[in-house]
Amino acid sequence: MIRVLVVDDSAPVRRLVTLALEIDPDIQVVGRAVDGRDALAQVKALKPDVVTLDIEMPVVDGLQALARLRERYPRLPVIMFSTLTARGAAKTLEALTLGASDFVLKPTTTGSVAESVREVHDQLVPRIKGLVGVYRMFAPGSTHAGPQPAPLTSPADGAPAATPEVLLVGASTGGPDALTQLLPALPGDLAVPVVVVQHMPPVFTTMFAARLDRVCALQVHEAGEGDVLRPGHVYVAPGGRHLSLVACAEGARTALLDTPPENFCRPAVDVLFRSAAAVYGPRVLALVMTGMGHDGAAGSHAVALRSGRVLAQDQASSVVWGMPGAVVHAGLATEVLALDELAPRLVELLAR
Repeated sequence: MIRVLVVDDSAPVRRLVTLALEIDPDIQVVGRAVDGRDALAQVKALKPDVVTLDIEMPVVDGLQALARLRERYPRLPVIMFSTLTARGAAKTLEALTLGASDFVLKPTTTGSVAESVREVHDQLVPRIKGLVGVYRMFAPGSTHAGPQPAPLTSPADGAPAATPEVLLVGASTGGPDALTQLLPALPGDLAVPVVVVQHMPPVFTTMFAARLDRVCALQVHEAGEGDVLRPGHVYVAPGGRHLSLVACAEGARTALLDTPPENFCRPAVDVLFRSAAAVYGPRVLALVMTGMGHDGAAGSHAVALRSGRVLAQDQASSVVWGMPGAVVHAGLATEVLALDELAPRLVELLAR
């Protein structure tokens, strides 16, 4: 049984989240807190497996509570509730920087309570189960699941390595913090463009790209329609649209697609990786980072089939080892590296 503490100053929201979670027989809501101070007391008393935390609250708000939770319980999964507004996005990105595990959007359904409950359930339950599995694996006294599987032989093994002309990065849960560590460690004169898919909704990706641009030597933008890829630039897929690459006279340009979600995601890593493999062939260097699910596995297969190179973040440094783990288990990763090892290795590979 997964024990959840729900924190929100709104009684209707607390009831809604409780109903949404307790649909699942594996989840029990053990407490409901009305503000951050109440949450801190209940975490100490109830020892939940995961906390859902509203941002805007009186007395002690969500960001203040999160900072204190991270000091006292550094591995406790905390999922923020956010609104699809500029203010909500800014606060959520700050929460992710402070160590929030993930975030979900407050219900947007204007219909029945049942529809709102289903919306919250579909967002929260997969995240809770994925995050709690990792939390328990690394909790004091637990037995680690064992060594990660070694990368298997991929179609690219043994083939002469082509000089990469593009760096692709895919991430989801834990990605904002990981990317904020990775991208600033890359030099501003990087010889190739960098294209990023981070699972995020609209508004959030705009603000995330702007935040990255402030801390990176590279120039970071939210990708637009028809952007020609330039070395030393980072293109972040916009929320709500797939980012694809197409060949052009200058090399490659972006194309934004409104096609259906893949792996329940839009933007999806698979769409970017597949399209880049078709344009660049063996000159693709792809990286799959922390994230839930398996988005990026099929796209990595497309890259490997054309003799491109795929790297994966390791389990120990990932918030959730779903996406990179799927790539490793499929035998598609030529290297599996910790987060702090990725930037130096990418620079080395791109310098060849």
